[in-house]
Amino acid sequence: MESKSRLNRRACLKGVGATLGLPLLESMGWADTVKGKAVRPPVRLGFMYMPHGVIMDQFWPATAESFLTSPPPALRSLLPVLDQCLLMKGISGVPISPFNGAPHALELSTWLTAQLPDADKRHQVNIAISADQIAANYIGAQTSLPSLELATMPQTHKENQEGLNEAYYTHCSFRSANQAVPAETNPRSVLKRLFGQRDKSGHLSKPDPLDRKMLDLVIGGAKDLRKNLPHGDKQKLDEYLDGVRSVERRIAAIEYRQKEAALEKAGVASSKRNASDSPPIEIKIPEGDKRSEYMKVMCDLNVLAFQTDTTRVSTYIGSTPNGVSYPELGFSDAHHSQTHHNHMAEKVKKVAAITAFNIEQYAYMVKRMASLSEGDGTLLDNSIMMWGSGLEDGNKHRRENLPFIIAGKGGGTINTGCFLTNIRGNQGDLLTTLLACAGVQHDRPVGIGTKRISQMTRGI
Repeated sequence: MESKSRLNRRACLKGVGATLGLPLLESMGWADTVKGKAVRPPVRLGFMYMPHGVIMDQFWPATAESFLTSPPPALRSLLPVLDQCLLMKGISGVPISPFNGAPHALELSTWLTAQLPDADKRHQVNIAISADQIAANYIGAQTSLPSLELATMPQTHKENQEGLNEAYYTHCSFRSANQAVPAETNPRSVLKRLFGQRDKSGHLSKPDPLDRKMLDLVIGGAKDLRKNLPHGDKQKLDEYLDGVRSVERRIAAIEYRQKEAALEKAGVASSKRNASDSPPIEIKIPEGDKRSEYMKVMCDLNVLAFQTDTTRVSTYIGSTPNGVSYPELGFSDAHHSQTHHNHMAEKVKKVAAITAFNIEQYAYMVKRMASLSEGDGTLLDNSIMMWGSGLEDGNKHRRENLPFIIAGKGGGTINTGCFLTNIRGNQGDLLTTLLACAGVQHDRPVGIGTKRISQMTRGI
């Protein structure tokens, strides 16, 4: 039912020193809504990365027909939303010659650029603007953050494959050919960036908006707003605020355990523990025993950023190719070492478990987005979320058939619910198509791309 008064899309809840953006309510219209036309939420574009490729027979469906009903082990966590996903086989990566000795320096850095670095300036960052930043340049002015870059691990890896700059190992976003975009690894800092008060220069000028006292003030202000909202908007507002509270509580719990673990390590016993209790686990980024907890918090922050229209472009580097391990899965072997499995069953099993774990975190985010109503559909309906890797197979460093999963309908532009088995295209073609589906009018293909992949689209 049409609301008597229309809220401004940029409306927010305010407290002393804090503001919270609001989700799309029926009482709102988007900033670019044309009079007389139905309200259409914007399309969001997100990317989530895992290094080292996959175990192919654990990832690719047996047939196109079995995709929705009998997915392979790696995809089973996506089963409830597979009808909103697209899988394509036949997307090749960037050929890395003359950098044949640098597969790991290039698997992440070429993932969104679809282009090799300048071979004559290897020690410098000199590659190309990445697809996410192309999108940010086009649609970023419509949001308070042009783009959001997240990572589970610090971007500090040092290696010297083929003399290439260290940034190539740990960055997927490049603002220009010469400028890598750093990613945020601290969930609390991400909250500040998303919801903090900014001065005219864009810098945070107010205290932490998710401080409990200030959050209480902000949410208290929602009581007045609720009085003038229709029933559906009241429910949506309550769900959103509950979600913000939940993220804040989980981050506070992580911080508390880190503090307790640090005290234990220093020989200071916690007064709140019995002497017979096991010491609290020490959770670190990126090597914590509960990596999934950090990844889920980051995924939730990504969802909040999209839900509040704080940004429409995001990247999340789940891990980077520098020896990360997964003790949460019951073994401490480094991911990279296990990918060179030479078909040894135990190593293959561990790589398959790592792949399934990473896809589970992506599935958590996608399913959360599918549960949030927006406009006439869901947040996922109005998004394009891509998960993938810069290698097909870590054992031989192959790049001929990269694994990608695309979730979300992109506002009706993506052909979901299918597995396309005979696609002929490359990484640049895929990125070029995704930008078009997100409404980004780019004047040339991305990187090595030459065309759009028509089989994956609807109505563009």
